Amino acid sequence: MVIADGQPGHIDQIKQINAGAVYRLIDRFGPISRIELSKRAQLAPASITKIVRELLEAHLVQETEFQEPGCRGRPAVGLILDTASWHYLCVRIGLGTMTLALRDLSSALVVEEEIALPAQRDVPLLNRLIGEIDRFFTRHQHQLERLTAIAVTLPGLVNAAQGIVHRMPYYAEVQDMALSEELERHTGLPIYLQHDVCAWTMAESLFGAGSGCANLIQIVIDYNVGAGVISEGRLLNGSRQSLVEIGHTQVDPYGKQCYCGNHGCLETIAGLQNILSLAEQRLAMSPSSQLHATRPLTIEALCQAALQGDQLGRDLINSVGHSVGRIAAVMVNLFNPEKILIGSPLNQAADILYPSIASAIRQQALPHYTQHLAVEASQFHNHGTMPAAALVKEALYNGSLLLRLLQG
Repeated sequence: MVIADGQPGHIDQIKQINAGAVYRLIDRFGPISRIELSKRAQLAPASITKIVRELLEAHLVQETEFQEPGCRGRPAVGLILDTASWHYLCVRIGLGTMTLALRDLSSALVVEEEIALPAQRDVPLLNRLIGEIDRFFTRHQHQLERLTAIAVTLPGLVNAAQGIVHRMPYYAEVQDMALSEELERHTGLPIYLQHDVCAWTMAESLFGAGSGCANLIQIVIDYNVGAGVISEGRLLNGSRQSLVEIGHTQVDPYGKQCYCGNHGCLETIAGLQNILSLAEQRLAMSPSSQLHATRPLTIEALCQAALQGDQLGRDLINSVGHSVGRIAAVMVNLFNPEKILIGSPLNQAADILYPSIASAIRQQALPHYTQHLAVEASQFHNHGTMPAAALVKEALYNGSLLLRLLQG
């Protein structure tokens, strides 16, 4: 949204939103002339001149000559982003590992490391995170340009707005950890925190398979099952967290008890460990299955067997697809997405999984909403730092980080 000249509103809010909109347009359409920028932003030329001047002085954009389509003669002066002289840190905390990556404002990778981060109680996790970040900066100080921000993604119960990690899997010590506040106090940099699945969904929307979609659902089928939703171009946020807990939506009221206490949750059917456990149980009744030759049983082996015609493998993946599709159908009715992205190791058997998901959606969702709905694979994965990069990109686009950089 652009706040046009003359509208009432707090001056900083107007500046933030308009600067973010201009930056986004330059990123998307650059090189772009000031005249074209004024038209697309729906801002007066004087406002564009002022915003662009500030962006130029801060070395956030730069001028370049370019030939406008359909025009002859002297090249026009256009605007493009100046990204190489600004860096930010991406941090991805997994289950026993930590990935740190330095990127520039174009999201290009400068350097990346993965280090072990075992669970231990003698040193608080927050202290260990700060120590690892400090050591990373020391190791790569010769590559550092102006640091703008730190973006952190992790699994667990996360309140992104308040910067608090309430709980995390694997790290049992974590309880209401004020991660953003402590990191900002230590580094002096703005901190952007988000649940890893939600940040991944943002990355797909900004850079990946969901680029150009205003309404998007990503379903992650891993050892846990969850979803992220982009609605009207923005991540759907609840009062406490952004993750849509479809994994704990009941599919079978008489099914297996879930660790959450309920029975027949989607995760008890579609979670990878539960799929493997069910496969082991059914192998005794499937003497001809080629899965007998694989020990220990893996998701990769299950997918390969299914693709080669193994009936047990096909039945298991079809069952997962049907259950996921039933829950996805409810989400389709609620959000009317253009795409549903699937992020999962089961994508190795996409030719079996996706038709099952799509069939269940068509059977149970509104026909008008499913007519042009696509089910596709996510482009990225949940173990890298591109999801964290999406948090910084969004903060530039909405102007919140941009305003801090302009103010020095």
